[in-house]
Amino acid sequence: MTKSPIAKNKQKDISKNRIIELFKQADLIFSTDKTLANRYVNLARKLAMKVKIRIPLDLKRRFCKHCYNYLAPGVNSRIRTRAGKVVIACLECRKFTRIPVRKKST
Repeated sequence: MTKSPIAKNKQKDISKNRIIELFKQADLIFSTDKTLANRYVNLARKLAMKVKIRIPLDLKRRFCKHCYNYLAPGVNSRIRTRAGKVVIACLECRKFTRIPVRKKST
């Protein structure tokens, strides 16, 4: 039995809201329990994969692409700019994520 396109869209909307809420909870709980914050990130990733939606860009940059830990700037990550790139260093796994900086067109 297949789902109707309306039901799928509703499921995706609910899932997207749930992912946003999981990241909010991870942000709140990170200072007291890092493992629970990492668990919330893991749940959000699995939910996005299950319903085949993309995690919003601002949330996607809040976790490490290598170890999937929640990143808090200054606590377990370091953010620098270098040669036209934003470099995010995860201090848990010692890996780097480099994001190119684009100039705004006016």
